[in-house]
Amino acid sequence: MEATQNSTQKSLTLPKAGDSADMLDSEDTMKDKFLTFWIGDEEYGMGIEFVTEIIGVQKITKVPDMPHFIKGVINLRGRIIPVVDVRARFGLSERAYDERTCIVVIHVNNQSTGMIVDQVNEVANIAQDQIEAAHSGDMGGTPSYIMGIGKTGDSVKVLLHVERFMSH
Repeated sequence: MEATQNSTQKSLTLPKAGDSADMLDSEDTMKDKFLTFWIGDEEYGMGIEFVTEIIGVQKITKVPDMPHFIKGVINLRGRIIPVVDVRARFGLSERAYDERTCIVVIHVNNQSTGMIVDQVNEVANIAQDQIEAAHSGDMGGTPSYIMGIGKTGDSVKVLLHVERFMSH
């Protein structure tokens, strides 16, 4: 991972497939790896293969007539990126942004999007046999964007199905 920093924003750029000739097959290097983050008191995760970088919160320009959870757009090095507030997407109360609040920039279906999270935690290895599928019948109407529940040690992480999260 390469960290970049300038006077206006902190950024952590994650390697993408094909970024380095020294990288092993990207599917193998990203297999079972999840970027974990906090929303309130709950820990969530998403496949690392979707994450392109993590930046500090910056000026968000509001766009009229958007769903309540789309906070607006940012200009990221000349690219206009829509920004989703994950708390609002989950129907949780707003919280003031602080020094730990981050925008996780993801790339899904040829579109880059920023996801505002309370705090990024780590990249966790969660093997497929440690993930329980989320079935709506088992959990009283689990949203379709929940891929499953990952078990790591004594804790659990709610794993997002990123493509569905971004499309619903």
